[in-house]
Amino acid sequence: MTATLLVVVAFLMVPVVLTFVGSFASEWSGVVPSGFVTLQNWREVLGLAASIGSQRSMGWDTLFSLGGVTVAVPSELLFSVGLALGGVFINLLVGVPIAYAVARYEFRGDEWVNAISVLPLVPGVILGVAFLRAYPNLSGTSFGLIVGYSLLKAPFMVMAVRSEFESMPLRRLEESARSLGASWPRTFLTVIVPNARSGIVSGAIICWTLAAAEFNFSYIVWAKGTQPLALFLQRHISNSSFTKAAAAVSMFFCIIVAITVLLQQVGSRGFDTRG
Repeated sequence: MTATLLVVVAFLMVPVVLTFVGSFASEWSGVVPSGFVTLQNWREVLGLAASIGSQRSMGWDTLFSLGGVTVAVPSELLFSVGLALGGVFINLLVGVPIAYAVARYEFRGDEWVNAISVLPLVPGVILGVAFLRAYPNLSGTSFGLIVGYSLLKAPFMVMAVRSEFESMPLRRLEESARSLGASWPRTFLTVIVPNARSGIVSGAIICWTLAAAEFNFSYIVWAKGTQPLALFLQRHISNSSFTKAAAAVSMFFCIIVAITVLLQQVGSRGFDTRG
């Protein structure tokens, strides 16, 4: 069993490791990259070296300037991280209560609520076309992308948190908290939610990762301005050399790992919703 697990993990990780290693190579014409070690690919992707045309690198915006020192940030990177986190925030506000209601109560039409909560589990291209027709004023806006990401990934949040709620003695926890004088909102926010942090954090990680890499919906809905990261990756994968594409993909992978570790740390240390 252990050997099988190691083989599967190795099979999945070899392409990732090879891509990361290839991002520091000067050329990649065969199976294995060659010409180590260069930072030029990363410099071009991050916009620290000149690039032209369809291979243009990540743009930078000035965050602030103080005492002659200017601090700039990669605009496309922060834009995409913000969009994905905005979608996760909406998923938390909407998905957690829905998951709780379906897991905790039996009511008429609960199966319909459960079905509707996972209804957006469709390809991004389908939701993108429908979104353009239904909400033309939101198309091409940052808020429109955030709403679209939250709709696309809401089922993953609901399913992850619902599974966590179903494994908890919800009725017993509620009765204990209410017997001590806690109101229902306080019981939900300070007892139920913190005890479900594992499922909530898992759902947040899944939603953020998938939203940050969502290409189909972004390609259809995005109009102009700063590009989402998925379109940035597509641009480099389609129009750049293998080594530069490897640097772009590796950068995205590092971002995913960093955010995932951060969210896991939040979950392992716990969180308090009492404010």
